[in-house]
Amino acid sequence: MQTLEHLYTDILAQIGEDPKREGLTKTPARAARALQFLTAGYEQSVEEIVNDALFSSDIDEMVVLKNIEIYSLCEHHLLPFVGQCHIAYLPQGKVLGISKIARLVEIFARRLQIQENLTKQIADTLLEVTGASGVGVLIEAQHFCMMMRGIQKQNSVLSTSVMLGEFRNNPQTRNEFLSLVTRK
Repeated sequence: MQTLEHLYTDILAQIGEDPKREGLTKTPARAARALQFLTAGYEQSVEEIVNDALFSSDIDEMVVLKNIEIYSLCEHHLLPFVGQCHIAYLPQGKVLGISKIARLVEIFARRLQIQENLTKQIADTLLEVTGASGVGVLIEAQHFCMMMRGIQKQNSVLSTSVMLGEFRNNPQTRNEFLSLVTRK
């Protein structure tokens, strides 16, 4: 972490600030801790997150978890993107504990990302872990790289979806998922 602190000290100096100024003396350490927290997904594995939370079940109807908050950093500008993730899957003999679904989202969101890849990583992993017959993932997020710089569009929302298995092959399944997660 000391290396990160030194780098943040250099960044402050490079933008014309005095890193020894009263308000900035602890900023490099705080920023280093914040970046480590925001990228903690690199330190976690799917196996340790799922652990023993895969349970036998004879349910074969759609399981939906919606409104999972997403906080990630855009890999292009290191600025945040924030929003919500909605997930559904069709179990085939196994269900995953619902907090583990949210933790899977978190493990990938807490890495430098683009939303399109994040959506796919979540869907692929849930399908692999559960052996479901289908998975649907929809993410809606606002990107600070569009809001604070560049085009500066405050109300733009990027929606990305990945549909696997029955969610891709069966329009009724896909439509049921989308209607469930988009209604208020």
